[in-house]
Amino acid sequence: MKTVLGIETTCDETAAAVVSVDEDGAAQIRANEILSQIAEHAAYGGVVPEIAARAHVEVLDRLIARALDRAGIGFSDLDGIAVAAGPGLIGGVLVGLVTAKTLALVTRKPLLAVNHLEAHALTARLTDNLPFPYLLLLASGGHTQLVAVRGVGDYVRLGSTVDDAIGEAFDKVAKLLGLGYPGGPEVERMAESGDPERFALPRPMLGRREADFSLSGLKTALRIEAERIAPLAERDVADLCASFQAAVVDVVVDRARVALRASRASPAGPPPWWRQARLGQRRDPSRFGGFGRRGVASLSPRPCRSAATTAHDRCRAGAPAARARRRPDRAGPPPLAAGRPGRDAVPAG
Repeated sequence: MKTVLGIETTCDETAAAVVSVDEDGAAQIRANEILSQIAEHAAYGGVVPEIAARAHVEVLDRLIARALDRAGIGFSDLDGIAVAAGPGLIGGVLVGLVTAKTLALVTRKPLLAVNHLEAHALTARLTDNLPFPYLLLLASGGHTQLVAVRGVGDYVRLGSTVDDAIGEAFDKVAKLLGLGYPGGPEVERMAESGDPERFALPRPMLGRREADFSLSGLKTALRIEAERIAPLAERDVADLCASFQAAVVDVVVDRARVALRASRASPAGPPPWWRQARLGQRRDPSRFGGFGRRGVASLSPRPCRSAATTAHDRCRAGAPAARARRRPDRAGPPPLAAGRPGRDAVPAG
């Protein structure tokens, strides 16, 4: 059995996980410790990079110790140390990298720098034991992509956002409507009691041959509607949220269908798609037009534990772990093509 410690500090959550993989390749999450920074950033309506980095410094050591204690092991029991090396907020990324490099040097354990987006892409293999290939809908704070995952280090980006990411758009809409932070859960909460057909919001990129996304125009259309009926009553806010959310769902379904067609037309043929679909914390998969039944990609869970399993996947595929004395940002896999490199957080503005 091989055991890896995974460290994640790319945005506003500090996390440490311990994952073990037996000789048959079966993975077990032995510990997954996460500390959120929502309270620290709520007053600003978005993630403040400097505050995030300082918060990581204050808690990362204790969180690693807690993860090891929960797993019932010590550093001597580890076979390697994995760390998310970007894309992300550079200050937070450096905190995780420096900590992981130090631990690797002191304990003489192999170090593997993991691409943050690759960790998302491979998490399905840890949580659902999913075989290659499959289609991934990656929707995080600063990235929105449709990616064909064909193997470890073998990815084809079929579509990406040309402006706002989905999470970014949700947070900005929440701020526009005077809702709390983080915006996504607040928009969804209000949408549950709203009328999704009251406002005829546009569906950007609908029907386009490319599987790209664009949400900036949708966000602007909502602002125009809000200004037209101002001042807003609670019912108005609920209806705006429901209309916005319905528009985003329609766009995601259409873009995913385009990606499916593109993948089926590829020389490799159609992959066995992961039979699950969700957007953020959505509780009504039927809103995806039956994709939960027909098969589509899924949003990847939190990346810390997948940083550890990505290390295992890459080592099994023959990708060498980085030596601790090397620069970890050069030791990881080639980055997935990001919608906007270096960003995976919602801006405060």
